[in-house]
Amino acid sequence: MKCPRCQTENNESLKFCGECGAKLERVCPNCNFPNPPQFKFCGECGHNISIPSEAKIKELSFDEKLAKIQRYLPKDLTQKILAQRDKIEGERKQVTVMFCDMEDIPALLKSLAQNRCIP
Repeated sequence: MKCPRCQTENNESLKFCGECGAKLERVCPNCNFPNPPQFKFCGECGHNISIPSEAKIKELSFDEKLAKIQRYLPKDLTQKILAQRDKIEGERKQVTVMFCDMEDIPALLKSLAQNRCIP
């Protein structure tokens, strides 16, 4: 079991961390009840605590979102977007997307080239 304080791996039979002395317990992701390390199900709500819970997606702050955007866009474009943020925020546009599955593209291109459809 991994210690909640120092992240050291400990034997499942231990009650306290061998590295930092913290009490080893499994906190139920459903009800936050502290359970002994040997429990497979929560003693409070019965939730399966032996399966690791999925990581929760952290909501980013405006500054964190801005920092991510600035990694991929030129600085002047980022500034332009920020200057017009109130105008473009929540803007919706209707778009049309076309998908096609074409077979034997090289032969089709050769045929079009022979018929002078492709310059």
